Amino acid sequence: MRSFLTMLGIIIGVASVIILVSIVNGYMSSVVESFASMGVNRISVRLTNLSSRSVSVDDMYEFYEEHRDLFAQMSPNVSVNAVLKKGDDSLDMSSVGGYSEEYLDLMDYDLEAGRNISYADIAARNKVCVIGYYVASQLFGSPTEALDQTVKVNGYAFTVIGVVERQDEDELEEGGSDDFLWMPYSVATKLSRSADITSYTFATIDTDDTDTCKTLLEDFLYEVYRNDDLYNITANSEMLDSLNEQIGMMSAMLGGIAGISLLVAGVGVMNIMLVSVTERTREIGIRKSLGAKRGTIMQQFVIEAAVTSSIGGIIGIVLGAIVTQIAGNMIGITATPTPAAVLISFSVSVGIGLIFGYMPANRAAKLNPIDALRSD
Repeated sequence: MRSFLTMLGIIIGVASVIILVSIVNGYMSSVVESFASMGVNRISVRLTNLSSRSVSVDDMYEFYEEHRDLFAQMSPNVSVNAVLKKGDDSLDMSSVGGYSEEYLDLMDYDLEAGRNISYADIAARNKVCVIGYYVASQLFGSPTEALDQTVKVNGYAFTVIGVVERQDEDELEEGGSDDFLWMPYSVATKLSRSADITSYTFATIDTDDTDTCKTLLEDFLYEVYRNDDLYNITANSEMLDSLNEQIGMMSAMLGGIAGISLLVAGVGVMNIMLVSVTERTREIGIRKSLGAKRGTIMQQFVIEAAVTSSIGGIIGIVLGAIVTQIAGNMIGITATPTPAAVLISFSVSVGIGLIFGYMPANRAAKLNPIDALRSD
């Protein structure tokens, strides 16, 4: 019972480290996955055009064509505040915007039915649109039934030419990833009543070229604006790297906080081992009188402390893994014990047994055999 109570502090400490670190990593991994789905190879550009210094769509396309060896796709982005209507049904939370014919590939989406917006649609300002799975389901019943149907966007009639395949496998919801309508950006500028396009999205061919592409964009825009406050370039890969750094710091911090309980458990190990030395003084005296050396006595008690801590560490790992799975399922994330958390917590538990077991072992080894035999 005493040995179990000694191990209890180690068990709780190891389990706490594993549970906290694993749940935090699981939660942050889900955040990273959702962020990565935005495309780590994408670069967002936002401009502030002035009457004397501005970049037009043609200028941006000219730059894009000059560097097709680095860029995979490019699209102007024109956001439109709109309500979608079909008969008596309406959607007011849908994301509505104007994009190029490359936006579908840029987003890495596939079509469920129909065709994509074409360059001819953009040039002719055709009132056509590609809609998300949710919009097709809510307004038309199904993707196939939506094709060639008419949907009104702020009162303007648009013909549905394509439906993007479902993105959210769990649930179709208003304002979700399947609730959108895309139209040619040339038409969207008219609906937004602004011919000044100030937002663009680029996709690089290789994520390793992100820094090079960003530098080229910065040089191009600075040559026009001569003021880096008039434009903003954001690479998703940089944001993802920053997010990963923050995750690492948070995991280490929480692991350190939970590790304090291991330190407290070490003090418990030392106290119990001191009691053990006191109770076994006569045994130590008998062993030393029969020829046991100081190192042998020290080894006996250090190994005892290390074994006690190791067993506690193993039980803590098992308990932590079980609780992590249960907690992960309860909060809806995939939480699994990380090898690093298991290895570090177990190593610390063994180290605590060695470190905190040394002082009682050293005390036992220094006992005089005669004084030890006289002990009651």
